[in-house]
Amino acid sequence: MILTVAKKELTETLRDGRFRWSAGIVLVLLLASLFTSWRYVSTEITERELAKQGERERWLNQDEKNPHSAAHYGNYAFKPKHLLSALDEGTDAYTGVAVLLEAHHQNQFEYRKAADATPVQRFGDLTAAVTMQLLIPLLIILTAFSAFTREREQGTLKLLMSLGVPMPQLAFGKLLGVFAALLLILIPATLIGSLVLMQSANLSFEPMRYSAMIGAYLAFFAVWCALALAVSAKASSSQVSLVILLGIWFAQSFLAPKLFIDLAEQRYPVPSLRTFNQQVRNDIRGGIDGHNPADKRRKELEARLLKEYGVDSVHKLPVNFDAIAMQEGEEYASKVFDKHFGNLYRRYDEQSRFYQWAGVLSPTISIQMLSMAIAGSDFWHHRHFAESAEAYRRVLVKALNMDMAYHSKTGDWEYKAGKALWEKIPAFEYTAPSLTWAIENVVQSLWILAAWLLASLVGLIVSVANISVL
Repeated sequence: MILTVAKKELTETLRDGRFRWSAGIVLVLLLASLFTSWRYVSTEITERELAKQGERERWLNQDEKNPHSAAHYGNYAFKPKHLLSALDEGTDAYTGVAVLLEAHHQNQFEYRKAADATPVQRFGDLTAAVTMQLLIPLLIILTAFSAFTREREQGTLKLLMSLGVPMPQLAFGKLLGVFAALLLILIPATLIGSLVLMQSANLSFEPMRYSAMIGAYLAFFAVWCALALAVSAKASSSQVSLVILLGIWFAQSFLAPKLFIDLAEQRYPVPSLRTFNQQVRNDIRGGIDGHNPADKRRKELEARLLKEYGVDSVHKLPVNFDAIAMQEGEEYASKVFDKHFGNLYRRYDEQSRFYQWAGVLSPTISIQMLSMAIAGSDFWHHRHFAESAEAYRRVLVKALNMDMAYHSKTGDWEYKAGKALWEKIPAFEYTAPSLTWAIENVVQSLWILAAWLLASLVGLIVSVANISVL
């Protein structure tokens, strides 16, 4: 019975000119957005790899100079672009591309795409993720809003009930039929998307992430199919059903995400960039506890080294006191950075957790979080790279300071190192986290989307259990 109903529903849907036109438009937009994003991401991957190689050559071919000058000369670390960000750009446009790794500073990321966007672009690019999160639910609504109301208005629902057709079987048959019609768009898009993504010679295709992306979106679409059918079963007419579903779509797709982002930022505020930088400077100069200023720390270090080496002047030390002091300052600054960036990241985590729980009211929020995580374009992936780059910065600066400390004497700022030292410092290599790691950060959204799927199916059964034939 379920398959019979599904076949009938699929046939009627395909005969509907509105569906054919709507589905065709959505498919074209989906493929166009995918192809455009793929070209952009492929170019970005190539450019960042070339920039990475060029940066290493710049470092190795720099002139002879004092190691501390080389520490300020610095290295740029370029964040790799995940191939699946062609599907969902996530936060990449706002988090930046590269960061300068230099002495004394944990710098902000540079070259944010959003900063260079035109006023029109700031409304948001049409990506594959936007198409799937906003337009395909709209297509589902236009396909399924009259699934039951049409039967009632034509009198066939009363006939089916008189023949003893179980309503749950009718409901799941219609669900299967609507979903099958949707698959006629999704299967070609998925296959073409796979072929397009696998054409990238610059980054390996990740089938597990791609499969996870497909699974998450199929669950999201199933929620909308069941929700649309449930509303159609309870609505008094097709017009009422359409109005209700469009209202739900607008609220869940536009109002809820914006509202809960604002609420998350209000509930867990973060300091402005100016305030944040000032707090960092204050703690470095005055001490984390406010009672251990930089001058005091330097004097304590001097006394400790003089006692350790049994001399009465820093100029008699067998090491360069200036370099040792700079490294001590780096290590203290690292504690300050860890404190303030740790607090900042905790705030962002709290905002994200709050936003994820808002998915209880909107499955769009849940799929947004899952999609970005799987695509490797969420804030957690950015943070993972930023922390890896910072760890390398500390190793880089320490190596330069220690070379100066043990190869020159206090006050000898004329000492210079050359290519032999530059080559000893390995290039920054970054290993992206696994899919499991990515999912763990958004496991709330995963369970909430699963709950939405279960609730929508139960809601569909309940809606048809007491369906009215009049």
